[in-house]
Amino acid sequence: MIRFLALLALSLSGLAGASAQGLKLPSDLVTASLVAEPAAIRPGEPFTVGIRMVMRPNWHVYWRNPGDSGLPPEVGWSLPAGFAAGALDWPAPHRIPVAHLMNFGYEGETVLLAQVTPPEALAPGKPVTLKAHLSYLVCERECVPGTADLRLTLPVAQAGTSTGTNPQTRALFAQARAALPVPSPWPVRTAATKDRLTLTVEAPGLAPDAVSGVAFFPYAETAIENAAAQDVQIDSAGLRLSLVRGNPDDAAPATLPGVLTFDETTPEGPIRRAYAVGEAPAIAAPATDALAAPPIPQEEDGLTLWSAVGLAFLGGLVLNLMPCVFPVLSIKILSLVRHSGESPARVRLHGVAYTAGVLAAFLGLAGLLIGLKGAGAGLGWGFQLQSPVVVAALAYLLFGMGLSLSGVVHLGGGIAGLGDGLTRRAGLQGSFFTGVLATVVATPCTAPFMGSAVGFALTQAPAVGLAVFASLGFGLALPFLVLTAWPAALRALPRPGAWMDVLKGVLAFPIYATAAWLIWVLAQQVGPSGLLAALFGLVLVGFAAWVWERGHGARPAWSWIARGTALAALAGLALLTLNLSHDRAGAVARADGTEAFTQARLDALLAEGRPVFVNMTAAWCISCQVNERTALGTQAVRDALSARGVVYLKGDWTNQNPEITAFLARHGRSGVPLYLLYASKTAPVVLPQILTAGTVLDALAILPALPRSAALAPQER
Repeated sequence: MIRFLALLALSLSGLAGASAQGLKLPSDLVTASLVAEPAAIRPGEPFTVGIRMVMRPNWHVYWRNPGDSGLPPEVGWSLPAGFAAGALDWPAPHRIPVAHLMNFGYEGETVLLAQVTPPEALAPGKPVTLKAHLSYLVCERECVPGTADLRLTLPVAQAGTSTGTNPQTRALFAQARAALPVPSPWPVRTAATKDRLTLTVEAPGLAPDAVSGVAFFPYAETAIENAAAQDVQIDSAGLRLSLVRGNPDDAAPATLPGVLTFDETTPEGPIRRAYAVGEAPAIAAPATDALAAPPIPQEEDGLTLWSAVGLAFLGGLVLNLMPCVFPVLSIKILSLVRHSGESPARVRLHGVAYTAGVLAAFLGLAGLLIGLKGAGAGLGWGFQLQSPVVVAALAYLLFGMGLSLSGVVHLGGGIAGLGDGLTRRAGLQGSFFTGVLATVVATPCTAPFMGSAVGFALTQAPAVGLAVFASLGFGLALPFLVLTAWPAALRALPRPGAWMDVLKGVLAFPIYATAAWLIWVLAQQVGPSGLLAALFGLVLVGFAAWVWERGHGARPAWSWIARGTALAALAGLALLTLNLSHDRAGAVARADGTEAFTQARLDALLAEGRPVFVNMTAAWCISCQVNERTALGTQAVRDALSARGVVYLKGDWTNQNPEITAFLARHGRSGVPLYLLYASKTAPVVLPQILTAGTVLDALAILPALPRSAALAPQER
């Protein structure tokens, strides 16, 4: 029975990530390319490039504010030394209804423009290569994340010579510029009531019968109810647009920045007008390789293969001390006691088998993650725990192990029924499986040194990535391997005896505690019906264990019936588990002064000059939960955040979230936790992965305290 649960947990960890992506490949849905307006570039003279995206019919990508769902495209530039790329220019979007939602984006084809400035000291005659990494989300009824590595080589002309535009791209750039919003030629006023916002455009020259399809697209994601009807009136005084407010409890805005579009019938034919109104918050351009922002003080700066391997090894060693691995430590302790009576050579084989299990599991998970990312999936380390199916399967596996340690069911005479059977070969299999389990249970934790190494591994070639993950696994396995090879330590271990039954019973409780924690994680991922189904799953595990044990010593016929009943219960458990993903939890309102993280919200706050603290976390990340309770949740830290006017953004990665995955990747990480303090528009301060209240307070000390009246929370004013 335990082996069945183990196979369920380990196989579903791979299937969950792959099935979440569907069978469609992003490269089949979006064709992306990097194009340039000039045929050649001149030293010191800015020029325009475009990210061209051609979508399959009925599929769409998103505007800078995606609306009710989605994620805008993001571009990371890799330019030659001395080059700099400006912010993206976004064409005016369209309203794209999907069920009861309203998205803002592009169908068919779009071009995102950006200005690139070359250095003055640029040698003519030698071509230069521009590179861009594009990440996007393309959707119809379902969504598929994708990436594309784009490159473009351009010749360099002599300074002072005329290069002209490229005739092959001239029409493309003319069309792209025509799609950009221009500043409104008319004054625009904003008025607010409790439930509605009214935009008044003082445009007396508009003819009511010539204008249609009026739509407003705010830059802020929560400014309006995107799917609500936008009521328009046009008369001799101009145009008035009535919008439903997104959150009536927010302070009424003085202006409403965004893009106003409408179709106008002219003697030359219908023309789509697009006007930028209000003051748009700037979106910072990604730093280039040559002109990067000030260096971020984090571990991954300047990583090479060998330094990443070294950090991964240290991270693996520290993982043995992390709370994720504590339950498996009890199994390893019991394993050593169980085999202490065997010959030293045999015990060393158990250490080798355990190490082999750790390495096989690490390389298997890493290979699956690298393969899925190569296919365009937006995943990171610990991705399997973003699936309710995998979380439930692990909870059932650990609960079954706990029942075996408690003596409810006996499967072989060895390590808690983990495959240690009647032969010596089976005992080695049990040690191998213990190593596999240690790896699977360790994935919710990101130890110091580990985050930067894993982030580096997932941006390199597969062979380099696997080498880093192998070093991480070897670091995790090494303490147990050394212990089994150390004769003095083996002689100090007590001999097996009746006392082991008491020890086994005691060691069952950390296993039960981990199963309870996994059910709590599941409660963050599924709705009430899914949680009830998962709890019934625990009942089925207990029932299967009880029936299986009743079959021991019974007559052959009754033994077969008991075991058949147990297997039927486990089959029902598998069906119940596979259906958990159909009941996903909805969004949870933030409390205690925190806001849900979105890239648009972060950009807007930084544009206002507000200090921001970003906490990237997940319910299944034990390190994250410990940090929040022992550091971030303390009254001293909360008072310091409030006193300095710091906005606290919390990114929840419990379920798969491509926006958070992309944000982590931009900071060289592939897992949580990640803590950033933005003191200004420059690069953020990166805090350690293991926090104390003192660490956070020291980081906040660089910010000036606000006056008492300004530091009051909104509910206190």
